[in-house]
Amino acid sequence: MSDQVLQAQIDIAAPPERVWALISDLSQMKRWSPQCRAMKALGPVMAGTRTVNLNRRGLMVWPTTCKLTEVVYEKKLAFRVNENNTVWSYELEPTDTGTRVTETRRADDGIKPASNFLVGKFMGGVPSFERELVDGMNQSLSRIKAAAEL
Repeated sequence: MSDQVLQAQIDIAAPPERVWALISDLSQMKRWSPQCRAMKALGPVMAGTRTVNLNRRGLMVWPTTCKLTEVVYEKKLAFRVNENNTVWSYELEPTDTGTRVTETRRADDGIKPASNFLVGKFMGGVPSFERELVDGMNQSLSRIKAAAEL
């Protein structure tokens, strides 16, 4: 069972408000994430709001649900994935040239055993899947950077 913190970071030559507008529009998550195909907020983007999501990896497609755990305007957006107990976050920090964005996946309370079993059985094992997640984070951040710097 992995409880490793996965993380990626990028500097974007755009102000925090522009980057925040992209990240906090959850319907656009499919543009950034190579795995997310849909994310729909069931209410305003604020702590406590739930989302329904659709993910895809190759031929595998699966739904998830999340709950926004932290929303701090132009600073942090975090959500807990109910199916595996992980918390994903985007943190924005102003820099001299724009905004530094850090994407993190934490599993402070451990990943649910059923999730680890499924990853092991159908997704090549936890270490391989986690490497793929970090690659996906870097892709997501690069896509957000490209959109923000237009």
